[in-house]
Amino acid sequence: MVLRLAYLMVMNAFSLLRLLSRSDHDKDIEILVLRHQLTVLQQQVTRPVFTPDDRFMLAGLLHRLPMDQLRHLMLLLLPETILRWRRDLLRRRHAVAGASRRRGRPRTVRSIRVLVLRSDQRVPPSRIVGRRNTSSVPTREF
Repeated sequence: MVLRLAYLMVMNAFSLLRLLSRSDHDKDIEILVLRHQLTVLQQQVTRPVFTPDDRFMLAGLLHRLPMDQLRHLMLLLLPETILRWRRDLLRRRHAVAGASRRRGRPRTVRSIRVLVLRSDQRVPPSRIVGRRNTSSVPTREF
């Protein structure tokens, strides 16, 4: 996934360099051709399937445009879908950044651990609260 994303970014950078050398007239013609191809594809495809890399790329490119401009673009999906993908990406990124690395109960502070072990050595086993001197249940030593 990361490799494909890097590939898409490099290809977009090269296409941007290619567009810098073109005139505005050539760019307008290419845009019209691409729009026509998009309308043909919209008539053929009932529901397009986007990979996570495609979602990342579309959300990253289109999230800065205002909603009214997004509505006038010829897209294969709704502008709300792109904004939802953007929110999901941000939510996932912040969830990973804020997630705790360790699961379960946090570790005990070292000073408290030393104190408990020291008090365990000083107090005889019969004086520990909750410990029974005799047990009616036979126990097995391991």
